[in-house]
Amino acid sequence: MRLAKNFIIIFLILCFAGCAPAKTDDPNAIIVWHWMSDREDAFLELAKQYEQETQTKVHFELFAPSEAYSQRVKASAQTGTLPDIFGVLGEKRDFASFIKSGHIANLSGELDRVEGGAAWKDSLFEKALLVNEFLPQNEFGVEPGVYGIPLDVTTIQMVYNKKLYQKAGLDPEKPPKTWEEFLGHASILKEANIPRFVGGFGEIWMLDALASNFAMNIMGEEKVFDTYRRKIPYTDPDWIRVFSLFKQMTDEQILVDGSVTMVNKIAEQTFANERAAYGFNGSWCVNVYKGMNPDLQYAAMLPPAVSNAHPVRVWGGAGTSFMVNAKSPRKDAAIRFLKWLSAEKQQSYLSEQTNNLPANKDSLKKIPTLLASFVDDMDSATHPNIYPVHELPAVTEAFDKGIQSILIGEKKPEEVAAEVQKTKEKESAKQ
Repeated sequence: MRLAKNFIIIFLILCFAGCAPAKTDDPNAIIVWHWMSDREDAFLELAKQYEQETQTKVHFELFAPSEAYSQRVKASAQTGTLPDIFGVLGEKRDFASFIKSGHIANLSGELDRVEGGAAWKDSLFEKALLVNEFLPQNEFGVEPGVYGIPLDVTTIQMVYNKKLYQKAGLDPEKPPKTWEEFLGHASILKEANIPRFVGGFGEIWMLDALASNFAMNIMGEEKVFDTYRRKIPYTDPDWIRVFSLFKQMTDEQILVDGSVTMVNKIAEQTFANERAAYGFNGSWCVNVYKGMNPDLQYAAMLPPAVSNAHPVRVWGGAGTSFMVNAKSPRKDAAIRFLKWLSAEKQQSYLSEQTNNLPANKDSLKKIPTLLASFVDDMDSATHPNIYPVHELPAVTEAFDKGIQSILIGEKKPEEVAAEVQKTKEKESAKQ
């Protein structure tokens, strides 16, 4: 028993020691934690440039994969050993908990301050800043303000293979804009023996993203939010219509076999290897596909509109954001570095090296056409982190898993709608 106790104590000491920021020979060095292995080389190069320009050292420390990184940040928050700059992965409520615990600085004053005739915020995409903003009277009780600086932006859309389109006799410059056109093109692709639509729908958040695209197009954002507010049931005809779209995909055999349980990395490989004409992915895929198949001919497209009643909405906004440790003795230096990192020159370099969309609007003129095709639809972007109200986690899980059951032919749309509503009522009663 004593041996086990001693082992636990030693284990905890090692864990806490492992959570401490790296010790450097310069007490004024800025420590940055991140999880982005694909950007490590670019970050290190930028750190060299910043030291040459300002004589201030910056140490980027990589902790991957993202799950391990998240655990490290959470443990370090508990022990008071967070670095000067870090990111928070997770839902808005996770972000809020860090802020309310005093770990993240409110950057609104810095973003609004006018220097050289312009404010810092003016150079950044508004939609990207909104992801990091808490509005007055927000549901989390967080002081209003912007608490993170976006390094890049992203939109999650559909992509289509131009080469496969041409092979099927379709115009490679005219992807479908409506659901009816999508079904028509899918039928032509099927006749040409071309697999059609792949998605990493084993990761249920991707199903959630696509379903919310359809829902907001069919019923509008306010009706979706009213559902979250318990004013509209999931058995409403509009929600049945959303669920029915996935049944139609099953009935028409539109999805590539295995998509329902496929992780996104496998779905990306399937599309990159030209084993599907359509994919559902975020703008980060430009870098991913380049590594998998540099000769891939494709373009981004909005998910097909099901209705004319409301515009198509896609998930988008900040892809990666950095926060400043509110308790850091180098807080002001950390803010100065983030201003430099989010400036046009540095943003252009990051975009060029990593094929991610820059958060700085002035950098767009220097990015490739393919990458720009994702940002063209930024006006259509929304994101759960900027919703005025959020669905309960258990309800979202029931919703997404219900769609999976429709896609495998296990349940009908009406059954899933009833089950999700039952979960909603049960979880709401706990509030």
